[in-house]
Amino acid sequence: MATATSMMGKAVIGPANWSNATVKDVLMSDGLCRRSNKSCTLGKKLDPLPHVREIIREISNNEAQRYFRQTRNVVSILRESMADTNEEIKSLTRGKEALEKIIEHTRKDIQLNKDNVEYRTNRPPRELPKDGADDLLFAEKQTLLNIKKSMESQLKIVQQHLQVLSVARRDLKAVTQERSHVLDLICHETISCPKTAMTHRGTLVTTPHRMTVSADGEREERYNIIDPLGPYTPEVDRCLLTAKDAQIRSAILRRETAEMIDKTERIQRAVHQSVNDGVVQKIAETVTLKERLVHASAVNRDSTHKSQRWYDATELGWHYTQGPVSSSDITTREKLTRPVIRMYHRHPGNELPEASELGKGSDTLLESLRNTSRNIAMLKLTKLHLKDNIRGKNLAINVDGDVVRERRRKANHRWAMGSAFDGPFGSPYASSFGGTCGSSAF
Repeated sequence: MATATSMMGKAVIGPANWSNATVKDVLMSDGLCRRSNKSCTLGKKLDPLPHVREIIREISNNEAQRYFRQTRNVVSILRESMADTNEEIKSLTRGKEALEKIIEHTRKDIQLNKDNVEYRTNRPPRELPKDGADDLLFAEKQTLLNIKKSMESQLKIVQQHLQVLSVARRDLKAVTQERSHVLDLICHETISCPKTAMTHRGTLVTTPHRMTVSADGEREERYNIIDPLGPYTPEVDRCLLTAKDAQIRSAILRRETAEMIDKTERIQRAVHQSVNDGVVQKIAETVTLKERLVHASAVNRDSTHKSQRWYDATELGWHYTQGPVSSSDITTREKLTRPVIRMYHRHPGNELPEASELGKGSDTLLESLRNTSRNIAMLKLTKLHLKDNIRGKNLAINVDGDVVRERRRKANHRWAMGSAFDGPFGSPYASSFGGTCGSSAF
């Protein structure tokens, strides 16, 4: 039996379940309507428009263009680093060539020193004892050998670093080519490319701004985040850091090389001049001794002539003392039996020492002749020694003079090493006395 219910202030006669089911359907419909309206409103905000394909394509193109521009910035940084590396290689190569040149000059100086020492052995035996010039030549040789050793060590270091720079440039070139594969559809040039620097962490940053202008007039941002899948990869960062370190080391090497070359040239000039001054001083001392020898030779010749004149006078006196050779040539006044003497001998005990004194005088004159003859012989022997000594001094002066002239002629190092350029008898000097002045000349 139906139960009466109240609906909107009125009594109803329908069953409650029937009414509740209807109300439930109405409420469900209202909820669905509200949800549908809300979904439509949200769809207006979130659902793609009818031209979504064009929008998505434009977004993809913009993303690709952004990646291209960022990659172009990275490529420009790589090219700048590669250009700096090339300049460092050129500068360091010039330093290497300067080192090779100074090593060549040092080798020539060592060869010249060796030739000087060998050529000075051609002096006469009495001039061969070791002197100050030999000590200076030995000191020059040791200095040049030390310079050559240090220069070769520096050259080896420079060559090794040139290989490091070459490897860094090769890696930069490879990375640049790899990064440039995506730049076929974009201009490779940029109007402004700020200088780059490295932070203490190795991250690439730009100064003074992070924005630059591309060739098409758009503003683009430097990409400085290391991302294996981005424009600035770890390989790019590693290559840039390696190249930067190599450039810094190259600058230090160039400075050290320039200072070493300058110091070496000063030392070479100093030791070369010291040897020249020493040999010139030895020549001056030899000339002084030669002048004394010439003076002694003149005094010896004067003494020889004086002794010869005295010998001739003494010999003439001795002959006078001996008297005539034939008894028939003796006059009466010279005879020991002349009348005066016979008259004096008539008394016993009267003896005259005439005969004994004549004998003593003759013996004295004869001894004087022997002494004078011995002195003349000694003077003549001394004269020969003086002449030999003067000749030796002349040869020593010529040898040392050749050494000085040759050292001055080859001081500019504009000569080639090798036997084809040597002088006669295997010597680099053209001596005026046939290239030999040893003991055979005496």
